[in-house]
Amino acid sequence: MFKIKEYSKVKLKTPILIEGLPGMGNVGKIAIDFMIDTLDAKKILEISSYGFPHAVFVNEDNLVELPTIQIYHKKVKNNDFLLMAGDIQPLDEKGCYEFCDTILDVFEKHKGKEIITLGGVGLQQPPKEPKVYCTSNTKLELNNLKKYGANPNIYGIVGPIVGVSGLLVGLAKERNILASALLAETFGHPAYLGINGAKEILKVISKKYNLSLDLRPLNEKPEENIERIKKVNELNKNLKEQKTKLLNKTDYIG
Repeated sequence: MFKIKEYSKVKLKTPILIEGLPGMGNVGKIAIDFMIDTLDAKKILEISSYGFPHAVFVNEDNLVELPTIQIYHKKVKNNDFLLMAGDIQPLDEKGCYEFCDTILDVFEKHKGKEIITLGGVGLQQPPKEPKVYCTSNTKLELNNLKKYGANPNIYGIVGPIVGVSGLLVGLAKERNILASALLAETFGHPAYLGINGAKEILKVISKKYNLSLDLRPLNEKPEENIERIKKVNELNKNLKEQKTKLLNKTDYIG
């Protein structure tokens, strides 16, 4: 179901995977794109699938591009980081499970040691000082993340973690792979960009791995990044509306 294109071979030593795909406030996407740009990470894999949204993007050269999810690599202080980015997520539940299993297969092949997924917690109003909550598939790591500024008291605050950010952590547990999720408060409006929430998540990641990330550029809110994310928001909104209309049709079967 998934076509994986390899851009370069990299010798990995117990890599750490950090995922940031579109979601609530696009917090995870903003954070991972910032990491890729700041660390100058190199694309090593590109994943495409018939289970991805049935649409294409128009790039800066006015040409169409199929939706893909990419994995970038950067070695920092003896840690091999794999950064998962993209403008979409799998369309349905089955596709999401299959995608996560595919990622975990690749991760196990390279003897990966840890996964962190990124996302947002939707609030009724934009938070002035977003909190970062954390959950994990082990109690030990939950306490560890608390040391870096994440709040582990997540029960009753966050409901089901939908999509890759949640499933990847859950399915990793079945394979005895350490996995956690960092979720920052953001405004629960589809057009809102959770830049402040992304910044708070990056602070936790920077402390945990001693990355010394310079987060000042996030205060500048680069217009080109904002416009790109707005386009992603619009695509996701249109796809959800199409799916809802289709499910509500009385003659729809399957």
